[in-house]
Amino acid sequence: MVDKAQFSSHLLHPKHWPLWFGVALMKLTQLLPLRWQMTLGKGLGRLVLKLAASRRHTAERNFQLCFPDMPAAEREALLKRNFEETGKALFDTINAWWWSDEKVQQHMTIKGDEHVRNTLDNGQGVILFAVHCLPLEMGARMFGQFQPGIGVYRPHNNPVMEYLQVKGRLRSNKGLVPKRDLRKMVKSLRNPDVIWYTADQDFGRSSAVFIPLYAVPDAATITGATTLAKLGRAKVLPFFVERNDDDTGYNMEILAPLDNFPGENELEDAIRGNKIIEQLIDRNRNQYMWLHRRFKTRPTKETPSLYK
Repeated sequence: MVDKAQFSSHLLHPKHWPLWFGVALMKLTQLLPLRWQMTLGKGLGRLVLKLAASRRHTAERNFQLCFPDMPAAEREALLKRNFEETGKALFDTINAWWWSDEKVQQHMTIKGDEHVRNTLDNGQGVILFAVHCLPLEMGARMFGQFQPGIGVYRPHNNPVMEYLQVKGRLRSNKGLVPKRDLRKMVKSLRNPDVIWYTADQDFGRSSAVFIPLYAVPDAATITGATTLAKLGRAKVLPFFVERNDDDTGYNMEILAPLDNFPGENELEDAIRGNKIIEQLIDRNRNQYMWLHRRFKTRPTKETPSLYK
C-alpha cells in the first residue's frame, strides 16, 4: 500500500519543467473564490467542446446509446452542459488536492455518514460503491474529513503526476492501493476499513460480463464488488457527490448498506449494481464522466464497434 508520496530529484529534470510551471499556475487558482473558478472552468469546457472533436463524438455517442428516446435538442443541451461541467472538474481536483481542511469543510455538506460509522462499529468493512461523477476527487477529500479510508487508484505513467496525485489523495486517505491489488483491498476491508470501488467504466473483456446498462444490452461490466464483499466480509454502500447548481459548494451522500449483497449469483449482483449506477448517474447527468468510451469492449472481437 502506498502511504507516502515519494519525491525524487529526478522529478526536477528539465524535461518536467513545463509541467511544474503548469502545476504552479493551477495551484495559484485554488486561492480564487469557488464561483470564479467555476466561471473559468465553464469557459474551458466550452473551448474543449469546440476543439476536441473525438471527445465530443464519444459523449454524443454515449448519449445516443444510453438515451435513444431523448429528443436531439435535449441531447445537445446535455452535451454542452456536460463539457462545461467537465471544465469545472479541473478546479474540483485542484481544490481537493490543495485546499485546507477548514476551507473544504466550509464548502461541503455530508449526508449519511452514520451508515459508515455503524458498519465499521459492527466490525465490517465498507465498500463505497461510487460512479465517476466529475467532482469525485473532492468527494474523497470530503469523506476524509470524518473517516479517512483506502483509495483504490491507477498509478500515473508520468512520474510528476504520480507524485502529485498520491500527495493530493493522501490528504484524505490513509493509503492508496493499485486497482489490481485484490489482496491488499481484502486485507484493508477485514481490518475493518473503507475502500472506494467503481464499476462504471470499461476494463476490457477478460474480467467482464456483458449485461444491460441503460439502453445498451451488452455493456462490459466487472463483478469485483461481489468478490470484494465476500472475501473482505464487507458491506456495500452506494456513494454520490455533486457540485451545487449555484457553484457554491459540494454535496455528498452515503446511502444505507445494500441488503442481501453479495447474493448467490455474481451475474445477478452485477445487474443489480448497474441499476444502482444508473440511479446514481441520474441524480445529476450533467456532472457524469460521459467522455469515457464506456461501451468500447464488445462481446466478441468480431462485434462491430459502437463508436465508429
